[in-house]
Amino acid sequence: MPKEYPAPKRRLGDYYRSGNWSDYWKTSISQVLPGVVRVRGYDTEDIIENLRYAEYFYMTIKGELPTKAQARVFEAVMCAFPDHQFIASDPIAARAVASAHSESPVPGIVAGLLCIGMHTISPQDAAEVVADSFEMMKVKKLTPRQAAKAVVKDFTSKKRYIPGFGHPTHKDGDPRALALQRVAKKHGVWGEKAQLYELIHEEFVKKTGRNLPINIDGMVACVLTELEFNPMQMAGVAAAGRLPGIVAHVIEEIMDGVPLRVVPEELGARYVGPAQRKIPKNRK
Repeated sequence: MPKEYPAPKRRLGDYYRSGNWSDYWKTSISQVLPGVVRVRGYDTEDIIENLRYAEYFYMTIKGELPTKAQARVFEAVMCAFPDHQFIASDPIAARAVASAHSESPVPGIVAGLLCIGMHTISPQDAAEVVADSFEMMKVKKLTPRQAAKAVVKDFTSKKRYIPGFGHPTHKDGDPRALALQRVAKKHGVWGEKAQLYELIHEEFVKKTGRNLPINIDGMVACVLTELEFNPMQMAGVAAAGRLPGIVAHVIEEIMDGVPLRVVPEELGARYVGPAQRKIPKNRK
């Protein structure tokens, strides 16, 4: 279940009662003045001339520039969600909508993004496990191994799956996850929290006998946790990482000129409802 976030600090009723709306719309992200556009205090021209996209993206979300190592690892994260052909719902939805909106790619792109969630790209869920497990280990003063065993026991006793384990296609190891882990370790972005998640995976395999690999969601959760992103930020990063593939699918769909996608019987459409019947006479 998603972690509960703090209650709103400001309520609409408070503004109506006080009549003071001075801080109703405020942001620490960007500032626009005549001839000036700044993001987190940096002028746009400075950003354009001196930053790579990953550095700009990181800074916009986090508020501060990354180190060179952090930027390289974050860039790897952004490359870790490559298009997954039709083994995912987002390109299918994007193309279906695009086939009905050939005048613009935007509806199809939005449709693809709306499909990103628990059953597609979800480092957010795995990140909650990483954070909660690490907090429990510190509070209860457990060793990493003891904490990992406790987490696995809790999940398995409740018959809940542990987010970030397994993949329907990549059963012997998720190549994206393994590559991302190598980059993270090479640049020193692999600390206690990521190591604890590895131990949780190890204990899960031992206890259940199911050799499910850590998938890309679990690995991204580890890496972004070490970069001090919170789970909600991770969900946004994952969606942005998937965007290039969605855009490519939408443009390809429109350019191919296949009008209005359908699902005929030849592609699996099947009616499973009642046979033909008539409305009873007493209802006429």
